[in-house]
Amino acid sequence: MAIITVQRPKLAWHEKAFISTLFKGLKITLSHALRTFLQIAGKKPKVTMEYPEQKWDDQLPDYYRGAPALVTDEHERERCVSCQLCEFICPPKAITITPGEIPSDDPWAKVEKRPKEFEIDMIRCIYCGMCEEVCPEQAIFLRKDYAITGLSRKEMVHDKKRLYEIGGQRVGLVNKWNELK
Repeated sequence: MAIITVQRPKLAWHEKAFISTLFKGLKITLSHALRTFLQIAGKKPKVTMEYPEQKWDDQLPDYYRGAPALVTDEHERERCVSCQLCEFICPPKAITITPGEIPSDDPWAKVEKRPKEFEIDMIRCIYCGMCEEVCPEQAIFLRKDYAITGLSRKEMVHDKKRLYEIGGQRVGLVNKWNELK
């Protein structure tokens, strides 16, 4: 095997002292400072959004996936049939469902079950949208919300009441309440 010797280039005095590199860095820094000054003077449009005062709501793309929430139908009935598909498909296992039965005196007792407890741990949720895709009754939707905050871990676990509160209503056919089914 042959040994190849690489000849290093000879550096000039200003390259050895990093003077040319220093001036290149200063040139970049001054160009950014000048660009910022022109933005402040009103000559160029702003690029930075000042978050708490300005929101991204208008500029969110259509494909944005936010946080999941449960929705009711137009008659304020819960859509979820507690099939637990969303719980099984959730990659980080952020969804926990405890099924419960509907009382026999209820007019909709033909429906087998409803969720007794439904919790989503928003700290674990990765906002993948698989729960929304797998739901046969369209009971879970991803809302366009990116500011999900809490002061403790307990506040970040959304229970059934909270999920319905933030989810709202969706209009449309729900197989669970279909008279012909």
